[in-house]
Amino acid sequence: MTMQAVILDDGGLELAEVPLPEPGPGEVLVKTLANGICGSDLHCVTHSHALAAGVKAVTGGDMLDPDQPIVLGHEFVAEVVRHGPDTQGTLAPGTRVVSPPMLVRPVPVNLGFGGVEAPGGFAEYMVLTEALLMPVPEGLSTEAASLTEPLAVALHAVNRGALGADDVPVVIGCGPIGLAVIAILKMRGVGPIIAADFSPARRALAAELGADIVVDPREASPYDSWHEVAAVDDPARHGRQTALFPELPYRPSVVFECVGVPGVIQQVLAGAPACSRVVVTGLCMAEDRFLPTFGVLKEIDLVFSLYYTVEEFAQTLGHLAAGDLRAEPLITSRVGLDGVADACRGLADPEKDAKILIVPGA
Repeated sequence: MTMQAVILDDGGLELAEVPLPEPGPGEVLVKTLANGICGSDLHCVTHSHALAAGVKAVTGGDMLDPDQPIVLGHEFVAEVVRHGPDTQGTLAPGTRVVSPPMLVRPVPVNLGFGGVEAPGGFAEYMVLTEALLMPVPEGLSTEAASLTEPLAVALHAVNRGALGADDVPVVIGCGPIGLAVIAILKMRGVGPIIAADFSPARRALAAELGADIVVDPREASPYDSWHEVAAVDDPARHGRQTALFPELPYRPSVVFECVGVPGVIQQVLAGAPACSRVVVTGLCMAEDRFLPTFGVLKEIDLVFSLYYTVEEFAQTLGHLAAGDLRAEPLITSRVGLDGVADACRGLADPEKDAKILIVPGA
């Protein structure tokens, strides 16, 4: 049997007929219901060799082979079709599920970065590890459930920020991850939330998802907004002090860098208040430079964030199901598999879309 899948091959995306994947021991065949297009998918299309080399250099492992066809897609919701060998069969066929995008095999597979034998969500069918499946609760829409993975990335980033009750967050960049970070911060009651982006459309989405102050960096500095809202008279609410910056009459700040282009980290170090914590979630695929002096003299904590734990993934699904976390405005368009290539090109324009959902068969 065959199925349709969008294949990344030699830097281009094309719709093709490929063999239906066969579940191995402990695996389940599922039908893809929806899959969000992620920024890392776009990075893989344009920088697959750099991404592969970077992962190899850091981990010693191979996350993807850019010289072989790849089926992208790791933000998926699927429906159980049949169980492979050595499975428990706990979830009946027809059950909607989400899962961290990983196949637990002797050589683990990062789903969305594997080949046609272990495809991601840019395909009609996938195989998933049964032990990682999480049923989508009744009452939670398939579209909302498709946001579990990117929101888990944001939840992990906010956890990495270790915000206290008095911290004032600043979100630099309101693409999908920046918007997801805003949604998580809003859910947790942290604020006021300051957000900055050049795009009017994304600034509007930031406000809709819970940002209290939205700034166009061409017209104002988000850090000026921080000074205005973080000022306090009570010394007990002051942030951390340093010898160069004693008695700062401001609440602490946590800055989320969600852009991922060269030069932004230096801009943040230059603009962020002293004693800030900076959480880098933007995936920069090029060499970057910044001046450590800015971080040293201000005693800035620089933290990097990637992915999430299985527990954080499950917590995110639970928040969505409970209605605590509202993020559906992130989804701005839907396409079938035959529209994926155009959709990926269109995401270069921030005024058109934030999150595009692939619905196979649409």
